[in-house]
Amino acid sequence: MAGAGQIRAGIGGWTFEPWRGVFYPTGLKQADELAYASRHLTAIEINSTYYSSQKPQTFAKWAAATPEDFVFSVKASRFCTNRRVLAEAGESVEKFLNQGIAELGDRLGPILWQFMGTKKFDPDDFGAFLELLPKKLDGLPLRHVVEVRHDSFSTPAFVKMCRDRDVAICLADHATYPLIADITADFIYARLMTGSDDIETAYAPNDLDLWAERFASYADGKVPGDLAPVDRTGPPEGPRDTFVFFIHEGKVRAPAAAQAFLARVDK
Repeated sequence: MAGAGQIRAGIGGWTFEPWRGVFYPTGLKQADELAYASRHLTAIEINSTYYSSQKPQTFAKWAAATPEDFVFSVKASRFCTNRRVLAEAGESVEKFLNQGIAELGDRLGPILWQFMGTKKFDPDDFGAFLELLPKKLDGLPLRHVVEVRHDSFSTPAFVKMCRDRDVAICLADHATYPLIADITADFIYARLMTGSDDIETAYAPNDLDLWAERFASYADGKVPGDLAPVDRTGPPEGPRDTFVFFIHEGKVRAPAAAQAFLARVDK
């Protein structure tokens, strides 16, 4: 992996009762769960920010509990994305960004803007929404990623729109969401959601091998050979950081999946 981007992997959230005694050791205090998770994984997607705002001191506390080089991604508020006219989200976007996210400091990773499955691609409206996303927040560089769930987004126009603005398109491994494999930013962001709690590592070993190989290609700046991009023109090849989150129904085995994945890419 010399010369390649860094591959991080993790889970959605860290407070989940079924992980106690499975991922978290029996008897571990709930207050210590973030510290534990952040030392066994390399990234966590904060989900609580999707539902409600947090206080600046809360973000500062989360950052202080984690080791250097650990990263949080932050899921944007639903009030920004679950609306009929996205171009009118400016006030909500500003409120979300200014709730105290900058307190994460160097632990701040990508911001995930997640859209409902009923939201179709409207070039003018979606383009106007992307223009609302700033490049910096209190001096911190921002990385934006959009997770779209309607097949109408599987078009070169959408890919170009994101590429022109250096916004990543979430690679979604899901039964019904479109899988858009194109590189549109200086990083890659994936949510792998077809795991099963019937498998100890959520994904079978051969499937984890496959995803590890794919992300080795992404870290080198290439689209994996077995994933077809929507727009074959593509950006220049070059090292890119990647973020992989294991999030499936039940999600009991998600931490084990992330750890097994990291063991493969860290070789």
